[in-house]
Amino acid sequence: MRSLSRLLPLLVMLAFAVNTFAAEKKLKVLLVAGGCCHDYEAQTKLLKDGIEKRISADVTVVFNPSKGTDTRFEIYESDDWAEGYDVVIHDECSAAVTEKPYVERILAAHQSGVPAVNLHCAMHSYRWGDYRQPVAPGADNAGWYEMIGVQSTAHGPKTPIDLSFESGDHPIVKGLQPWKTIDEELYNNVQVFSGTSVLVRGDQEQPPNRRQLKQNPDAKPTKATAVVGWTNLYGPKETRIFSTSLGHQNGTVKDDRYLDFVVRGLLWATDHLQDDGSPSDAVAK
Repeated sequence: MRSLSRLLPLLVMLAFAVNTFAAEKKLKVLLVAGGCCHDYEAQTKLLKDGIEKRISADVTVVFNPSKGTDTRFEIYESDDWAEGYDVVIHDECSAAVTEKPYVERILAAHQSGVPAVNLHCAMHSYRWGDYRQPVAPGADNAGWYEMIGVQSTAHGPKTPIDLSFESGDHPIVKGLQPWKTIDEELYNNVQVFSGTSVLVRGDQEQPPNRRQLKQNPDAKPTKATAVVGWTNLYGPKETRIFSTSLGHQNGTVKDDRYLDFVVRGLLWATDHLQDDGSPSDAVAK
């Protein structure tokens, strides 16, 4: 009994150490979401659950229920807003937020080496000036697009998108099968920056709009093609950035194929993705 009483504190210490190690190895993920045009309240839950189910991660959600394009996030008001996180998921829709110091604070974290995952309307956030024309590298209004790696300004109708994998050997898409989405938005590509590696393209049949039908009542549907998934190396430290313009509908966000794709992108961004597309041992469930 006396030996057991001496052993018990050691067992407690060992259990504490094991639990501490398990907690420390979890990826610290910051998910920022809110703004115009999407069901972010539901999608943050889908993303958090989907990520934490697939890998050892602790997802902290910063959600602003505002529905406007002027939605801001208090966390971005601090210079050290990303401290303590391994990766940031930008899932905001803040097209009308154009305050340069605010945007520069966001970008500074990624320039200093904090990886990012950009989803859907993040592509259409923080834009000003003549953003419908290709921005010049280093221009006043180019910063957000340069971080993302693709400049997009608009999307087509909500119809299915046929996805094809451009680089099947890349670990983010290795072994994944092409698929057809539910009704989704195909974001246009004004320009794809030189440091961007294209992973997935989308083809969408777009019916003629009212203006086209007015000009020609017999107008036929057209096919549009755009990059919908890619990686980028950003800034002086070549910070890893993964982006996908997919994710308008809740049905897309909860699709296992979408979640698998996003999680692989997150793992690549944090350098925890193995060549075969599986998580590294450090974050595997």
